[in-house]
Amino acid sequence: MDSRSPDQLLARMARLNAIGVALSAEKDIDRLLETILLGAREITGADGGTLYTVSDDGESLNFAIIHTESLGFAMGGSTGRDIPFEPLPLYREDGSPNDGMVATCAAVRGITIATPDAYAEQAYDFTGTRAFDRQTGYRSTSFLTVPLRDHEDAIIAVLQLLNKQDDDGRVIPFDADDRQLVESLASQAAVALTNRHLIDDLQRLFESFIELIAGAIDAKSPYTGGHCRRVPELTLMFADTCARVQHGPLADFTMSEADRYELKIAGWLHDCGKVTTPEHVVDKSTKLETIFDRVHLLDTRFEVLKRDARIAYLQRRFDALESGNPADATDAAAEYTTLLAELDAEREFLRTCNIGGEFMDEAARQRVRDIATRRWIGPDGAEQPLLTEDEVYNLTIPKGTLTPEERAIINRHIDVTIEMLEALPFPKGLQRVPEFAGGHHERMDGKGYPRGLTREQLSVQARIMGIADIFEALTARDRPYKEGKKLSETLHIMGRMMQDGHIDPDLFRVFVEEGVHRAYAERFLEPAQIDEVDWAAIPGFEH
Repeated sequence: MDSRSPDQLLARMARLNAIGVALSAEKDIDRLLETILLGAREITGADGGTLYTVSDDGESLNFAIIHTESLGFAMGGSTGRDIPFEPLPLYREDGSPNDGMVATCAAVRGITIATPDAYAEQAYDFTGTRAFDRQTGYRSTSFLTVPLRDHEDAIIAVLQLLNKQDDDGRVIPFDADDRQLVESLASQAAVALTNRHLIDDLQRLFESFIELIAGAIDAKSPYTGGHCRRVPELTLMFADTCARVQHGPLADFTMSEADRYELKIAGWLHDCGKVTTPEHVVDKSTKLETIFDRVHLLDTRFEVLKRDARIAYLQRRFDALESGNPADATDAAAEYTTLLAELDAEREFLRTCNIGGEFMDEAARQRVRDIATRRWIGPDGAEQPLLTEDEVYNLTIPKGTLTPEERAIINRHIDVTIEMLEALPFPKGLQRVPEFAGGHHERMDGKGYPRGLTREQLSVQARIMGIADIFEALTARDRPYKEGKKLSETLHIMGRMMQDGHIDPDLFRVFVEEGVHRAYAERFLEPAQIDEVDWAAIPGFEH
């Protein structure tokens, strides 16, 4: 008989309420399960206990937490020790409920079971308990086994307490007050556990949907594949490094787990607006590419010119021989050979121009315009310029493969990204996602896009993502007109960008000096790209 006074029972009730509050606040599933078990032990005076969870398929009980105070025995939860015991089946092979063990019976029947003495119990099988006792020298006596029900009245877990102790440390049976308190705790615990599972499930769904969008964007083009996945990795790697810096302008910058999660989501969504960018612009790997690469049309025109040149040569040779002027035939052959060489050279030059590159000088652009003035006979029989105005416009693109208009279409993705993200009802901990994601194309001098924000108007996180985005783009091996750059060349280019007011100088110095560039390279770049970097050779660095 429990001799606890009314004051002691009130104290237990107060402790029960405090445990309930703690359960509501706990976010980690393992710690939540541990709080449930330890709280139940505390309010009943139990020496030990086990918390089982019902498997996802509803077929078994899995050991989640085990604690026995007097043995100093603890497994599962925050202990880091795995529980080696096999799950307990809830149903026999014939499909009938497995109610032969007290824990499984509580689960399949949905009832609380108090066992005064396991060694005198005939209704349930305590073989496993007795084997444990033989191995440890323990004496498992009194049990209180309580099922936990969710909001749909389904059993989601079973709480089992072991060996209630009185004030003198003697093992006694669990009484009616214990049962009432533990059932009350089980009810609160089930709510907390269900809510945590629901929140975790929604979070997993949310993250999976975000990764699905990023994957769809990467899959949209073979030339940006992996960008939406690599940028978040580099962004977090860089942000964590900045948070560890204890000196200089970043000494006060910190990153909590919530901050990291918010930045992670922003990283995954930083290019979500690209879902609206036309594939023919994203995939424009050559200057003349539309639905197909129009350079093949130029090949056809050159073949026509060569055919017409041969016809003209043969006609001139025939006329010379007919008129008895062999010297003219010789001149015709020389001019024909020279013309073929010129046409082949011009065609090869245009094919080279079509590939695109980092820079096309004015002399090369003028040569394209000169070649365009050559005349040819088109399919309609009319004479026309060798190149159309649109072809000249595209072939003289000074950098890359996109025209200014196409570049504007690409740049529009960041406006769409911001519009999409600002339209979402982000919860409190994610409300800065649009600002982080939407600021990675801004510049420190206010000349970026889409809003022309300056360094002072941008968060550290947005500036971090801007550097990560540029570094990934420069080193990526899957761009349409270039190979992935080596570390030394990439950092040299970014040094120039820092001097030009494009990227944050304080952050870029951390990026280099703390080795973020190399840590990323070792994970994502080809060995041939990882060369030695001379800091003194990086523009803007002073030592």
